[in-house]
Amino acid sequence: MKLSEQWLREWVNPQASIEQIADRLVMGGLELEIEPVVAELPQGVVIGRISAIEAHPNAERLRVCEVEAGAAGRHRIVCGAANARKGMVAPVALPGARLPGGFEIKVSSLRGVESGGMLCSAAELGLAEKSDGLLELDADAPLGAPIEQHLGLDDRILNLEITPNRGDCFSVVGLAREVAALFGVNFNRPRVKPATVVGEHRHPVEIESLTDCSAYAGRVVYDLDARARTPDWMRERLRRSGLRAIQPLVDITNYVMLEMGQPMHAFDGARLSGAVKVRRAQAGETLTLLNDQELTLQHRELLICDDSGPVALAGVMGGSSTAVSSSTSRVFFESACFAMNAVAGTGRRHKLASDALYRFERGVDPDLQRPALERATELTLQLCGGEAGPISFSGRAQTEPVRLSLRHARLNKLLGHDIPAKEVEALLSRLHISTRNEVGGTWTAQVPSWRYDLRIEPDLIEEVARLYGYDRIPARPYAAHLAPGRPSETLRSSAELKRSLVARGWQEIVSLAFADRQVQSLLAPQVESIALDNPLADNLGQMRATLWCGLIDAWRHNHARQAPRLRLFEAGVCFAREGGEIVESPRLAGLAAGAAFPEQWSMPARAVDFFDIKADVDALGAGGRAFEYRAAQHAALHPGRSALISLDGRPLGWIGELHPALITKLDLPASAVVFELDGAALQRQTLPRARAVAEFPASRRDLALVVPEAVSLAQLRSIVQAAAPEILREVRLFDVYRGANLGTTFKSMALGLIFQDYSRTLTDTEIDTAVAAIQTRAATELGASLRS
Repeated sequence: MKLSEQWLREWVNPQASIEQIADRLVMGGLELEIEPVVAELPQGVVIGRISAIEAHPNAERLRVCEVEAGAAGRHRIVCGAANARKGMVAPVALPGARLPGGFEIKVSSLRGVESGGMLCSAAELGLAEKSDGLLELDADAPLGAPIEQHLGLDDRILNLEITPNRGDCFSVVGLAREVAALFGVNFNRPRVKPATVVGEHRHPVEIESLTDCSAYAGRVVYDLDARARTPDWMRERLRRSGLRAIQPLVDITNYVMLEMGQPMHAFDGARLSGAVKVRRAQAGETLTLLNDQELTLQHRELLICDDSGPVALAGVMGGSSTAVSSSTSRVFFESACFAMNAVAGTGRRHKLASDALYRFERGVDPDLQRPALERATELTLQLCGGEAGPISFSGRAQTEPVRLSLRHARLNKLLGHDIPAKEVEALLSRLHISTRNEVGGTWTAQVPSWRYDLRIEPDLIEEVARLYGYDRIPARPYAAHLAPGRPSETLRSSAELKRSLVARGWQEIVSLAFADRQVQSLLAPQVESIALDNPLADNLGQMRATLWCGLIDAWRHNHARQAPRLRLFEAGVCFAREGGEIVESPRLAGLAAGAAFPEQWSMPARAVDFFDIKADVDALGAGGRAFEYRAAQHAALHPGRSALISLDGRPLGWIGELHPALITKLDLPASAVVFELDGAALQRQTLPRARAVAEFPASRRDLALVVPEAVSLAQLRSIVQAAAPEILREVRLFDVYRGANLGTTFKSMALGLIFQDYSRTLTDTEIDTAVAAIQTRAATELGASLRS
């Protein structure tokens, strides 16, 4: 937000320079910069009136103007501005004048006609980057007066960065209140005399829900002249605040918003029919806005309607059907307090931004509607004439005050400094916070209606500290009694999982939580993705449903920079919509591409494969828990080279090579192996159990079983472990054989069975009985036979 120093000092004028005011505001929590109105003040430029104008005898686009400049006399000036006309008042640079940029005006001949000066545009005075014509001034501007005095160009602009919690500072009045509180001086409170009501011209107002709109005030001003010109003083204040003058009625609403902090809207009263209603949109309703954007409303947006339908998007922008113009003779001013959560999502949903929405999102004083309406009425009658009708009002006549309890001992403890009770009361009173003493060194504080950010005791303590001055609170060591945290032994930290991968040669990346819609539809078509209302870019239009999106982008980026061998992983959150709710789930994912090992002499080069990455994933297991891999199909993975990973019988994630079709569609440089695991399940671990070293020897039996080709090791291992008694300690696969003697539908899997008892030496009979039981169960459930 930008505000003029001169405008601010009309409301509060401490005995301090603008630099000192800025420093105090910064220490009070408001960031700002000081900017000049113009980089260099013009010299010798005065106000003149074109008293006569005629065509240039030798140039079609030039005209010869007779200019009256008061005490500076009459001057003949050649001008090429299209808007120059008889009776127009504009800045005139007389011979010897100096314009910003060092341009000096001299008497010169233009196409055979002597020109004794120059009529100036806003750009030539340094007030704008470009201009279409002369800068027109008020018709009653004093001729011959220096332009820098008339426009007040010797001014500075406060360019403020106000935090979202300080919506009360988005106006001259609000900032003046803050400056007055920081300096401990009085400020000129807004005093607006109620307009004299003539007649009963009005539009009744209705509010569907006070939760959406706590107050709505409106007034008709009729028999006005909207063709009147916005005066220079108002134009300049709007310009210095970053707004351009449009039309008197619109300028008045913008001026009141900047001055008092109340967004307003002007409807052409002749185009309104019946009562004005504040209600939620019905599905399928349409509204064309002032910027000619046509909206189809589907999300119960808050609307302003009359008997014919929607006429404005509440708190955001008006509709084109009721826009004011130079022919407007009857205006209906709106001054309302819309709830923050009722309008906050509307602008983002429809990609709209406005100064009104910016303020409503941060909170508008619920007691400001009537004073702002009276101020707009006053300015309208002053500039455009007319008669004022009565105010139509609906909503809460007065807001319920917020009262908080503040403990003196708690304040001193949090600040680490003793502030006397009387000084605390004085500081709070500067913020218009009234206090009442209670027993036990406690106050009951009543918060003013414009301070939405004061809702708990620490908020009040912060306000006391701001006004007291952080620089006055001495630095001292704070003795805090902090008990060390005791992390659960059944949970591993994400840092431990990351260290495990880093130790095996992986590198971590951090990507945005957004994804390209097309890429995500290929990588996670089974997930109901979440579209963003206002994405950072077209290729970041959805919340990511898989970490593979960011990993593939990072791989493509590095591969293009001559890094073909990569091991990248990311730990982050993915998003999906389940049962109408947005669900966030932590994930750990990785991508490996290029050679299996760095180039070396001791082994031949080969590409990384499924089993290389499977070994790295297995290393993430802890507490003796083994992952289970089962061949399964995933839309993004290569059929036959992908697997579903399970842990304790529950799905944990996926591993496999990228699908060849996906590589082609995304124009990827090569194939890659990826995995993605459930981060929460991965962090859980079982506690280790100590066991004495066995005093008795182990025995091994090798068993080669012929099984159907479709039988996996996991299936065979589960059958063997279920059939064996407690004495079976380990099952090792040491050979897989396929050959013509077995046929194309069978294979041989050789298992090493380790038997051991911790209390005695096993007999051959016990071991042979266990092996026989394993053979029998494998034959029954898997059709396995002993390989001869």
